[in-house]
Amino acid sequence: MRGLLVRSWNGATARLGPKMAINLLALLTIVIVLSLLTPRFMTTDNIANVLRQISAVVIVASVVTLLMVSGGLDLSVGGVIALSGVAAALLSSFLPIPLAFLVATLLGAGVGIVNGFLVVVVGVNSVIATLGMLYVSRGSALLISGGVPIYNVPADFKWLGTEYVGPIPVAVVTALLMVAIFTVVQRRTVLGRHAVAVGSNATAARLSGVPLLRTRFALFALAGASAGFAGCLVASRVNSGLSTVGVGFEFDVIVATILGGTSLLGGEGTVIGAFIGAVIVGVLNNGLNLLGVQSFWQTVSLGVVLVAAVALDAILRRERVTVRIRRRERDTDAAPAAKPASGARHESGR
Repeated sequence: MRGLLVRSWNGATARLGPKMAINLLALLTIVIVLSLLTPRFMTTDNIANVLRQISAVVIVASVVTLLMVSGGLDLSVGGVIALSGVAAALLSSFLPIPLAFLVATLLGAGVGIVNGFLVVVVGVNSVIATLGMLYVSRGSALLISGGVPIYNVPADFKWLGTEYVGPIPVAVVTALLMVAIFTVVQRRTVLGRHAVAVGSNATAARLSGVPLLRTRFALFALAGASAGFAGCLVASRVNSGLSTVGVGFEFDVIVATILGGTSLLGGEGTVIGAFIGAVIVGVLNNGLNLLGVQSFWQTVSLGVVLVAAVALDAILRRERVTVRIRRRERDTDAAPAAKPASGARHESGR
């Protein structure tokens, strides 16, 4: 079993090398171009603003990456963002703010548990199950808020989303901590290795003793919890509970993870790659804003980036298959030539 986990992890990370290099080169190119086009881009305030804007995406993508590596998908995170943010705003009026945020995060975990039950136990396709829960959670946010913003929150409610630790926003520190924590989870814990093994070859993983159902169930619950916490962060940043936030958020998370090298087929992806993907998307959107480009073009650019990332994944995957086939053919051709040599040595020894 340990051999399977090690081979799965080593194979997944080896395949991500070209993607990571391409992403870093793309990010560097975008930064250089935007720096030349607008002097406001490389200012400290703007960089902090970019990182703060993508912090919620990074938090959720850090966990969703592991879920997608295992072969799952969660489209409900946008609705959970709205539901947990509204719940946190309502609870903060009679609970301490940390406790209100904790309960709202657990509410997100509850949605993730329902997702896990539908996918793992009932056997519903993850796209259908989580898409349904997207509508359920967003509808629930509208119901408990009455469809109106909740502005009656304590003064300290905005601390998580707007305050700074020295020159760095608290939201950015939180996002970086999530990246660090789940990088360790992926690389150093059984859960991370199981996720890679399940996504690489579910049948081989099951025969090797990997608990497929528990692994996927745990990842769905963690994805829901991360979306719940991200909802608290977003609500804190706008200093209110809004049932309309998070529209299209699941798309941002998927773009970041796929752009970062996570495969839709499972078995490949890293948390750091998802972070780089989120930075690329954030920098691109921010640069378009600074250049005065209409927001409609930002949606177009995200679509182009997503299609390009999936196309690159398909090209690299096809190249790897071609290389394996050629190597196998070369080994097959070389094998018969080796047999007479061994026979000749045997005759000469006789």
